[in-house]
This record gives sequence, C-alpha cells and structure tokens, in this order.
Amino acid sequence: MQNITELLTRTVGEGRILTNESMSRHTTFRIGGPADVFAVPRTIEEAGQIVRICREQSIPYYVIGNGSNLLVSDAGYRGVILQLYKNLSEISVDGETMTVQAGAMLSVMAKRALEHGLTGFEFASGIPGTVGGAVVMNAGAYGGEMKDVLEEVTVLTGESTAETVPAEELELGYRHSVIPEKGWIVLGAKFKLQKGDPGKISARMEELRLQRVAKQPLDLPSAGSTFKRPEGYFAGKLIMEAGLRGFSVGDAQVSEKHCGFVVNKGKATAEDVYRLIREVTARVWEHSGVTLEPEVKLLGEFSAQ
Repeated sequence: MQNITELLTRTVGEGRILTNESMSRHTTFRIGGPADVFAVPRTIEEAGQIVRICREQSIPYYVIGNGSNLLVSDAGYRGVILQLYKNLSEISVDGETMTVQAGAMLSVMAKRALEHGLTGFEFASGIPGTVGGAVVMNAGAYGGEMKDVLEEVTVLTGESTAETVPAEELELGYRHSVIPEKGWIVLGAKFKLQKGDPGKISARMEELRLQRVAKQPLDLPSAGSTFKRPEGYFAGKLIMEAGLRGFSVGDAQVSEKHCGFVVNKGKATAEDVYRLIREVTARVWEHSGVTLEPEVKLLGEFSAQ
C-alpha cells in the first residue's frame, strides 16, 4: 500500500492520509482494527480525487462519516477508508430549503432548522450519524424518514463525476436506497422543510430526547439499533421474548435497557459482537420463527463467517 499512500499524500497533502489507523477511534462502537489507509479530505474535490485514484489503482475503498451503524472487524480493513465528516459539513439555508454537505451531523442540521424556524427534521435530531450515511440508508426514527424531507442528492458516480439526482429516483424504502447498488458516493443533499413554530419544534425535539434517554442505552458504545424491524414485529420485543435481555458474548451484550441494541461494555471485540448477533438471530428464529436482519453494516473479515 506504500505506493497508494504516497500518491494520495501528494494529492491531498501531509496529515490527511494516515496509515494503520485504528478504526476503534472512528466508530461509535469503539471497536475495529486498523485500516491500511485512512483519508480525510478537506474538500469535495479532494474526495473525488481520492476515489478516482483508488478506482484507477484498483484499491478497495469504503466511505464513512461519524462511524455509526458500523462494525469493523478486529483485523481492520485492507484498503482505503475515506472519511467525509467534519471538514465537509457545511449547511446553508434559503427559505425553507436546506443544502447540506455529506459530513454534517444530523443533530447539527436539526438545530440549524430550529434556529430558522423550520419543521420536519425533528425526528432526526438524536440520530448519531451524518447526512451522507442517513441518505444512503434512508435513516429514520419516531415515525419520520429521510425520504419525507429529501429533495435531491449530489453524488459522485462510478465515472467519478458529480451528478444531482432527484429523491424520487433513489427508490427510498425502509433502510434502503439504490445508492449502494449504483456505487455512488453521497457528497451532499438538499432538503425541503416547512415553516413552523420554534417553540413547538423545540418542544418536540426535547420530547424525543427524553424518550431516547429513558429507553436507549446512551451511556455505552453501540451502533444504534442492531437489527432492522421485521415486517409486523419489533426486533427488540422479539429478542426480549426469546429471553435474551442482557445476554453476552465476551464484553458484547444485548442491552438490558433496550433489547434492540447491542452494546460494548468496555472491551468487546468485533468478533464478540458478530457472534452475539449470530446467536441472537438463531435464538429468535427458534423462538418465534422470525428472521432478524442486521441493520449494522459489517466491514472486513470475521472468522465466524
């Protein structure tokens, strides 16, 4: 990887290309081995250059934001991790339209919407992810989803060109869009909100915050909801009914507070989490006949696979 490291460093400058960077520093699970190369572009143009070089050199790459909803293997990642986060987090407001770069945190966007008296984004105020990742998976909470407010997305295509795609062409569904299938990278997005009462917007955001504090294990590292919601069921309820509240593999545990979350009690490995997910899936199937599908994304090699 030395050649690709040198090439990327010449492209974006010293200090922006790291080698053997522990992914535990860049995931909300606080888990993950080293990435061969960890790239932190300062501009959209630099991000495009990094992707172009990886494609030309046939080097695997993976794009992350805040590292939520992600489990990186203990062996790490053989390739380039491209982080679109704080350096690419600009937010602009024009009337009822918000234009946001991919690295902006959803919580920051929700606060900006409140400042401008715009409603429609309260549901996302507590989601610990970035706009880019949220658009890719059509993130949602408390009855709202990105597709409810998304107007268009700017993506980097497989030909390394930037294109604007209307939301209706993204086939947005439950935790799904065509973006991964197309091999696109989200660079930014435009959202259409509505004028609202700042007092009511603030009250709704506080209501949702209190619900999260009461019901979710926010005091321990996790990747958020571990499993997708099976049609007609709730994953956490199925896991609880299977007698798995507090069930552990190593330091990975089914949260005692909310069974839909797997948490890192301190020294959990990625393999612990992966084995726990597999065991929970098997036991829920045995108990209820429902197949759970992980919502958390797996990156790298897992020995239990």
